[in-house]
Order: sequence, then structure tokens, then C-alpha cells
Amino acid sequence: MAGEPAFVGLISLRRELISSRLHSRWNWARSCRMCTSPDSSATKVASSKGNKSGTGEKSKDAGSGEFRGARLAKLDQMREAGVQPFAYECPAAQPAASIQQAYSYLAAGEESEDGNELVVAGRIYLRRVFGKLAFFTVKDDSGSIQLYCEKKKVEENMGDGSFKTLKAFLDTGDIVTAKGVAKRTEKGELSINISEYSVLTKALQPLPDKFHGFTDIEKRYRQRHLDLICNESSKSALRARSKIVSRIRRYLEDRDFIEMETPVFHAQAGGAEAKPFETYHNSLERQLILRIATELHLKRLIVGGFERIFEVGRVFRNEGISTRHNPEFTSLELYQAYADYNDMMDLTEDLICDAAVNVMGSTELEYQGTSISLSKPWQRVSMHELVEEKLGSSVRSFSSVDDLRKAAIDAGVGGVVEGVDTTGELVAKIFEELCEAELVQPTFVTDYPKEVSPLAKPHRALDGLTERFELYIVGRETANAFSELTDPIDQRERFEAQARKKEAGDEEACGVDEDFLAALEQGMPPTGGLGIGIDRLVMLLTNSASIRDVIAFPALRSIE
Repeated sequence: MAGEPAFVGLISLRRELISSRLHSRWNWARSCRMCTSPDSSATKVASSKGNKSGTGEKSKDAGSGEFRGARLAKLDQMREAGVQPFAYECPAAQPAASIQQAYSYLAAGEESEDGNELVVAGRIYLRRVFGKLAFFTVKDDSGSIQLYCEKKKVEENMGDGSFKTLKAFLDTGDIVTAKGVAKRTEKGELSINISEYSVLTKALQPLPDKFHGFTDIEKRYRQRHLDLICNESSKSALRARSKIVSRIRRYLEDRDFIEMETPVFHAQAGGAEAKPFETYHNSLERQLILRIATELHLKRLIVGGFERIFEVGRVFRNEGISTRHNPEFTSLELYQAYADYNDMMDLTEDLICDAAVNVMGSTELEYQGTSISLSKPWQRVSMHELVEEKLGSSVRSFSSVDDLRKAAIDAGVGGVVEGVDTTGELVAKIFEELCEAELVQPTFVTDYPKEVSPLAKPHRALDGLTERFELYIVGRETANAFSELTDPIDQRERFEAQARKKEAGDEEACGVDEDFLAALEQGMPPTGGLGIGIDRLVMLLTNSASIRDVIAFPALRSIE
């Protein structure tokens, strides 16, 4: 039947293979008889001392037209022989890792006598073919295991010629399934001594050379499927990402937070300072932008009566690409009514430590050669304190913005402070230039200037500052939180100040969001809000150097 995995077609196969390349020989280890890969452009055989990629193919980049043409020809041969190269289903298979664990007790040369017939399925990574014996290393999502293919046993179960078919049709990159019993070879490799096999998917392209590997950084990001096939570390990072996000969700849900979904299309940017992507809705005949934050809609839900909410979602910012920045990224934003930024600091510490322990196994990490301790409590220091340490004077001791600017230039900040005309903005610039990179261990930087915090509540004790913090680890902003501004009059004034900056040409400034202001006038309870960059957190916990390593398909420049 077409829906079966082709065991029947393989059993009945008697066809003699006419290509001489299927029967080429190579003298190795006292002239052992070996069979080449049929789509090889040479007659060399993969062996432990020959073509160690195990492909039977010359080492070229994956995607070679020569190899594809040979495999297309083989595809036709398979169909002519009644073998389905793209199966519809597969018998239920056991994970390779569980087999490795279950039969770890087998000694070298010993075969299991428990009577269990095992079924495995996976992609062929290594192919070694001899006269009456063949070995294939297959990998599934859990790990790898070797298929031990003996001509006598295969043909007893599948008929004459089935072993010849195995040698002719199976190549590296193919996805196969096999049945058999556990056996440890004389060399100590746990294997499946197969009685039956079947092609599930015939790969039309070979895998990259085993020893040179798939290491070109640009190619890895552009051909992520090959990166994942060849580099287990890439799969591990993405697998850890999934677990980290899942753990964050569980942590919040266990504390009565409810996950919400808010619109991706906004009428205008809000909730952050960033240049948005613009689009147009044909049916609505309306210019829209992709959200740069989820903040304002989530706070409208707090006004509506929800007290603990969060959203894990993609946001989009039309800005540069670097090892720390991707134009679309994932953020966690949460809001808790009747809380403030001190509560958010406690929650942030606990949430990140929980993810580190439950996913990575410890709060003690290494990031790019630097030891990081997430053990609580984390340092808490105000932005003014850090800046004053660099300037050698209190920020409030400067009588004018010009005097502060001169002190900043003397401290080595340079031209970035030219044209900055408020004390708060100058302090923030000095902090970015002189302090950020030194915050290696987890540090809450608190009490940001009002001028750079348009959505944070004024500090209850310090004039000109707000109740805001950012978390820095390895010199990078990882989280941002406020005691949320609940005064609609103050909020309107700050929006209008942002709008003036926008009119003056600041592409990252926001306008006045009347819908949000209308909601705020209904009354919002005292609220703590927190945003965490999921990508940067995953980078930290997985020791990934670039944000591209933790995003499955990062944004890339076009190839000319």
C-alpha cells in the first residue's frame, strides 16, 4: 500500500543494479570488499580510514548540483524498483537515548536476549559499507544510535537482494526506520542489529562534510535547517529557549498572573522610544504601525479590572542589527496592581533565578568566559550614584546643564552629549557611556531621570527622578520596570513633550495616545510593571554570544 513504509517493496526487490558505480571496490584492510555510495562522483568508499564523512561523496558544499543530479537519478531507480522514497507513515519508534540507557549494561560483543524488537527512526549521519556488513549512525531528536546491518539477517527477513538494495539506496542525510534487537559490537558501540529497514525520506542533498562541518556563521543563520542538522549546540540553545519561556509562564501562572494577547497593529507607537515599522491596512484604509511594545494595551486591561497580567510576544523596532539587537524580538511584559517597582525588583530576581535553576540547573553561570552569579540578593544602586562615582561630584552640585556637560566631556564621554539640553538626559548619556559596560554581575540601576522615563511615576522622595529600574547583567540591559504612572494629567504632559520631540525630527519619540489617556482617566490602581527581553535572557542562560544564536530565523541583510 502507498501509505506503508515500503518494507514490502524492499522485501520483494530482486532487481540487479546496473551501474558499475554501485559495485566499485577499494583495497582497504587486506582488500576487504566494499560498496561505494551510488551517487559518488568517485569510487572511493566511506570508511574509518577513508572518506571519514561517511558519505561516499567527495567533500563539497551541501547543495552541489552534481550530487543532487545523482540523487535524483537514484530517486527514479527507487521508484522503478517499487520503493516509496517519501513514506506516508512510520512505525512507532523508540527514542535513541532511551535505548542507549536501557541497554547500557550490554558488554562488548553481547546481544540482548530480552526478546524486545526495537524500532528506531532518524536521519543517517554516518555511512560505512563493507561486503556483507554495513553500519549507519542515525540521529533522532534525543540522540544517536548505530544500525548494525548484516547481510544474512537482513535477507532472511526481507528477501534476497534486500541487503544490496540497502547499500545502493541509503545515503547520508536520508531519513530511515529500522527494526531489530540491541547489540553491542566488539568495539563497544551500542547498536540495533536490524532485521528490517525502510526509507522514510530520500534526501536530495548530501550533508556537509563531517570534519569541516557547517561552521560558516553567515551560512548557519541563512540555512538554519542545515545548522540544526549539523550543530547540536544550535538545537540545544533553541530547546533551552523553549524551556525558559515555558518556565517563565509556569512561574507567573502559579502566582495568579493571566496571560493576555494584545494587538500587533497599532495606530501609533507607544510604550517605548523606538522607530516603528509602518504598514497600511487596505480594508480599513488606514496607516498602521507594528507595535514597539505591548505596554499601553496591557495597562488598559489593568484599568479594566485585571490585577495580574502578562504577555509574551513579538515586538518590532525599525533599528539596527547587531549581536544584541534584532528588529523583531520577544519580550515579556507583566503588570501587577497594588504593587510598585520595589515589588518588581523582588519578582525579577525570583523569576530569573527560578528559570536558571529549573532549566539550566544552577544560578552559577559562565558567560563568554566570565563567571556570573545569580544568587540573591542582587546589587541595587541608583543611576545618580553610578554617574557621580565617575564624575567625582554630585549631579545636583552642578549649577547648570552646561557645567554638567563640561564635566561629562572631561570624564571622557565625548560628543554624544553635544546638543543634550536637560540634566536628566545628560545623566542618562553619561551612564550609558561610562557605567553600563562595567555592570557585569546582576545589578538593578534605579531612580531614572524623569526626562527619559515618560511612563514611570515620579519618585516619592527624590525630585526630578522616577521610580524606575533597569536590570543589567554582563553590561547589557535585561529588564526594565516602573512604578507605573497613574496620573492622567502628568501622563498627558509627558506625551506632549514626546510629541514635540517627534515634531522636531526625533524618529524614536512617541505621540499622544488619546485612547490610553481616556482609559487612564477612568482610574488605574497603583501598579508595578516589568519588561524582560526574552532573547537577551536566553543569551545569558545559554552562554550564547549573539542574539542570532537564540532566534531560530534572525533578520539578515540581503545577499547582493
